Amino acid sequence: MPVLLEVCVDSPKGLAAAIEGGAGRIELCSALELGGLTPAAGLMKAATSAPIPVYAMIRPHAGPFIFDAVDEDAMMADIDAVRAFGLAGVVLGANRPDGTLDMPLIRRLKANAAGLGSTLHRAFDLVPDADVALEQAVELGCERILTSGCTPRAMDGLETLRCLSAKAAGRISIMPGSGVRPGNVAEILRATGAREIHGSCSSPAATMDPRAISFGFEVPGSYRTDTAVVRQMRQAIDVA
Repeated sequence: MPVLLEVCVDSPKGLAAAIEGGAGRIELCSALELGGLTPAAGLMKAATSAPIPVYAMIRPHAGPFIFDAVDEDAMMADIDAVRAFGLAGVVLGANRPDGTLDMPLIRRLKANAAGLGSTLHRAFDLVPDADVALEQAVELGCERILTSGCTPRAMDGLETLRCLSAKAAGRISIMPGSGVRPGNVAEILRATGAREIHGSCSSPAATMDPRAISFGFEVPGSYRTDTAVVRQMRQAIDVA
């Protein structure tokens, strides 16, 4: 089976660019500059016509993946919305203050997402013991773990990613992500043996409005999903 390319997007244009470029699955978000938050209802609706599976991020705010009861209520409602729009799955996770996975909360979220696919997101990268968290993810019944190997970038966590893939032993997929680009994807795949890979496939925004930046409506140095980069990533994967 070919390696699956998952592309994270945060706009209707990004969704279209990822599909046109050859993505095999979409991670649907808002605010990718913050690592991805829950997508708006309008973006979920736009994704209903996608010809490939779409998984929606369930993350109500930026910052640590530590969520209280108010956050949980919002996350439950967002999972309900994902189901109502007919998307394929959810991307979720939570930590306790000590960095360990918040298993009771994730179990409740998973129960509410019954019938949907599930990815454990990079809350995994903050855990104190990746081997323990791997077994917990298997216990939760997640399909995959999106991880950079507990380092900021996947290239820095290759050995951990390789060990996780070996220990997963087909029970759960280890999907490297963070800093994955056409120029390094082949090395990451060779080092880890991964069968799924995650990237933004973005390039600097072609135009930025100085007034929008000055008012805080646009982030300096913003990036957009780029069809050409998606194609380059797909080609690099196929060659690897």
